[in-house]
Amino acid sequence: MSRPRIAISCGEPAGVGPEIAVRAAAQSTAAACLLIGDAAQLQSLANALVPRCPVQRVSSAARWQGQPGQLAILDCPLAFTPVPGQLDARNGKAVLDMLDAALAAAMAGDVDAIVTAPVQKSAINDAGIAFTGHTEYLAEKTHTPQVVMMLAGRNGEQMLRVALATTHLALADVPRAITRDSLSSTLAIIHHDLLTRFGIANPRILVTGLNPHAGEEGYLGREEIDVIRPAIEASRARGWQVSGPYPADTLFQPRHLDQADCVLAMYHDQGLPVLKFATFGQGVNITLGLPVIRTSVDHGTALDKAAAGYGHADVTSMVEAIAVAAQMAKARQ
Repeated sequence: MSRPRIAISCGEPAGVGPEIAVRAAAQSTAAACLLIGDAAQLQSLANALVPRCPVQRVSSAARWQGQPGQLAILDCPLAFTPVPGQLDARNGKAVLDMLDAALAAAMAGDVDAIVTAPVQKSAINDAGIAFTGHTEYLAEKTHTPQVVMMLAGRNGEQMLRVALATTHLALADVPRAITRDSLSSTLAIIHHDLLTRFGIANPRILVTGLNPHAGEEGYLGREEIDVIRPAIEASRARGWQVSGPYPADTLFQPRHLDQADCVLAMYHDQGLPVLKFATFGQGVNITLGLPVIRTSVDHGTALDKAAAGYGHADVTSMVEAIAVAAQMAKARQ
């Protein structure tokens, strides 16, 4: 596979998603990209941002040949013309239509992976559609019982990958959501996808504790003893390189990370602040466990930058998301 075919859902139309999708797709050498969004908006952006890049409108992903050197657009029309920086709930359904079209193309085998530009959860919910995030939505749509959210980014020469045992969940609900079974299946998904989609022959996974100092042998909580350690031991019994639980405040050091392919953190704000501090603007959000490959950027809709006009958005994370999706597609082949 020389150039994987990737569908990009362009996300919140009032944010930076459409701009970074157009710019990243135009400069990508890693993949052929199909932009899924409002054709009029994307054509206007292409004219302004990449005027020398040929634009092709396609009627369906199945008919798209993935030609190099051009922008391909699959029209997913908005209900109302967007104003940069100003949310409009009337376009909330169209944003999900873009995502549905990208997912359908991947499920049908018309594309090798999907990359998602950021969406504004509030605008979708204000449209009367219950939505907590891409990760949960894609899991529901594909009838996948469990998925794992992982962010990855390069910090110097080191590739840092952080997966989460729980995702968009209130902190008070986290301890109840972490069970031996859920952790065991999370570790199984991480091990499987590192092996099959990243080409890592014998993945090394480090696991954090939940409590400060990993529970201090029960003095600061028993989750490490009763839940986390048994799940780690069960994984090790399967021959996997899984270790921990480690105190989260001292785990993210080169002397530990040099020996790891992925860190499994227990909750969102335990693992991601470290990764985003080290790699923000260059990181990639990856959903593990899905029947399709999905990556995304590590930032939000940046409405303020969209309102400021073209050229204020940083395209680096979108470029990386496309490159990682292409690498994963090749590894799977």
